[in-house]
Amino acid sequence: MRKLSYFHSAMVALMFAFAMTSCSSDDDNSDNPAEPEQPEETYHYDLTVTIGKHGGMASQETHLTMSVPSLSDPNTTIDFNGKGVEITDYTIESIYDGKYMYQVPTTEDRFAKLQIIQKQNKDKQELNVIRERPFGTNTYAARKYTHAWLNENTLVVMAANGTADKIVWTKLNTDDMTIINEGTLPLTVAEGFETFTTSGLLTYRKSDNKLFYFYYSKKGSGRTASKESFFHIAIINPETMAVEREIVNKEASEMQGSAYGELMQNFMFFDDQENLYLSAFSSVNKKNIGKLLRIKKGEYDFEAGYNAFPDALGKIVSVLYIGNGKALAYSGDASIGTGIQDVAYYYSIVDLNAKTATRIKYNGVDLPYSAGSFSQRAVYNAKENKAYFGVSNDEGETVYVYDVATGAVTKGLSIAPGYYFDQIRLVQDEKSTDKK
Repeated sequence: MRKLSYFHSAMVALMFAFAMTSCSSDDDNSDNPAEPEQPEETYHYDLTVTIGKHGGMASQETHLTMSVPSLSDPNTTIDFNGKGVEITDYTIESIYDGKYMYQVPTTEDRFAKLQIIQKQNKDKQELNVIRERPFGTNTYAARKYTHAWLNENTLVVMAANGTADKIVWTKLNTDDMTIINEGTLPLTVAEGFETFTTSGLLTYRKSDNKLFYFYYSKKGSGRTASKESFFHIAIINPETMAVEREIVNKEASEMQGSAYGELMQNFMFFDDQENLYLSAFSSVNKKNIGKLLRIKKGEYDFEAGYNAFPDALGKIVSVLYIGNGKALAYSGDASIGTGIQDVAYYYSIVDLNAKTATRIKYNGVDLPYSAGSFSQRAVYNAKENKAYFGVSNDEGETVYVYDVATGAVTKGLSIAPGYYFDQIRLVQDEKSTDKK
């Protein structure tokens, strides 16, 4: 009996000690509770092609879009037949962010939040409408507006109004697509001109909580319109939407994408130090020659004399930051055509500090010239530290892969005959951590 009591006492003591140890361990972690395991961020790519002919202005062509998990396999040929999504009531020009795309549909009466998804138990994909919101007071034309993200779920959309004599804006909560607020910027058309450019370009600098809006005034329309000699920079308080200062730049006459915002291509980016870069151009010997300009962190006007792409042979139609002071640029050579169009386009790696642009080579030879001036054919996957970009010409449609760390260039997948590159977009997978 005594032995049993001793055993019982010993067991109680042991259990008590174990409990105390467990409590102590819990107490030690009370300020740092275990975080629930988060899904890894993973991505896929939305490829958009035209059918039967090389694409130009998107509204004039028939398009198919398809999500693919990877672009890197040179043995893969993508065939869109029976699998791609034909975009009809909506446009291929969207604001891509996280898992979703946001846009003004062709009916021009609402904002839409969309996603390409796989049909259940079927190979074919479809366009899924997540949520839509009718316009408030301000209205927008499809494909002709600019935008900026203020935070993870606040989107500002901006453009000239219907008569293009005012600049209107709308703030959206992209979680439920409600309109937070809307209004008109206190800007006026320059003296001697009639209207604003269609959309202008908008971006947000987080460090000092400022919106930068690039725009100009013009007289007439189309290619014959006369424009201001230099475009403007409006610095806007994003909380009140008040214009705090307005600057007329002296570095270039026009920014890229003044009519279509950044819906077709990327024209702006911030580097690791939050310096802002913008693709612009001026007329040289009656040819539009590109420049890559910079506004340094804390400044509001372009750095005098700075041009990261001084040897441009035409417009710089797309720029993409790939880290470590480097950018991937897609630009034109106005003196050379292809079998498809009058201007040949090529890819370069721009060193933003050295202010040099080096044409990308594959196996020691310059990559072939490409056709297409109204599309975003390049993406940067930061997780892989690789850039993917498409070359479209009369020899075929091929994706190339640029390894940022090593500078190596390899071939990726190809697209089947009869389909032609229009866009490549990086999209977050549905199963990964939601950023938006």
